[in-house]
Amino acid sequence: MMKQIATESIAMTRPYSEATLEQLLRSRRSVRGFTNQAIDSATLEQIFTEAQLSPSNCNTQPWQTYVASGNSCNQLRQGLVEQIMAGTPPKAEFDYFSKFSGEHRTRQVECAEALYGAMGIPREDKRGRMGALVRNYQFFDAPHVAFICMNKEYDIVNSLDIGVYLQTLMLVMEAHGVASCAQGALAYFPPLVKEVMGIPEQEGILVGISFGYEDPDVAANNARTSRAPLAQCVQFKN
Repeated sequence: MMKQIATESIAMTRPYSEATLEQLLRSRRSVRGFTNQAIDSATLEQIFTEAQLSPSNCNTQPWQTYVASGNSCNQLRQGLVEQIMAGTPPKAEFDYFSKFSGEHRTRQVECAEALYGAMGIPREDKRGRMGALVRNYQFFDAPHVAFICMNKEYDIVNSLDIGVYLQTLMLVMEAHGVASCAQGALAYFPPLVKEVMGIPEQEGILVGISFGYEDPDVAANNARTSRAPLAQCVQFKN
């Protein structure tokens, strides 16, 4: 049974990090290689308690988060890899398959080039790319994985709240020295995840996030991406 955490228990001191918000934003990145060191239960609870302070439309807080560690994490890891290797077609509960074009497609390609370049996997290496795909479902060896759900009756407006919550969660993790990787791919096989985690049918899995402590020896963690110049994304008008 998932333990409910009261926001009233949040400690107002921040002994774990003196980093500014800007420093956290600059240091946070998608990590794709973790050690097997588990996060202690007190830190785990504090992270998700603080993330609960995330804002939402009319304070509805539409997210439902399920965190797997230990045996449940390993069970999911094994089961999801088996689904991939068996060629099971993905079936996400929300529309996930966007086709990017223009500058967005360019950025997508640049991101892939940075990642596969860091791993030393050329574009024509289909076996290597398949191995990289499977790593998603191994949670990059992370000792923890979370699945963030939303009621299936809700739509894009409510999913904005989930996005805000996800960003809040990742920044809180960063402040605690915990690395993370948000993964849309973890929403592709909901029946298995729901069975293991006891997720009600009316809740749809929107995104997953692998997290733990970074393994600096994993080549994928050398990948770096850039951000578009401000003028490309923000317009000011007096």
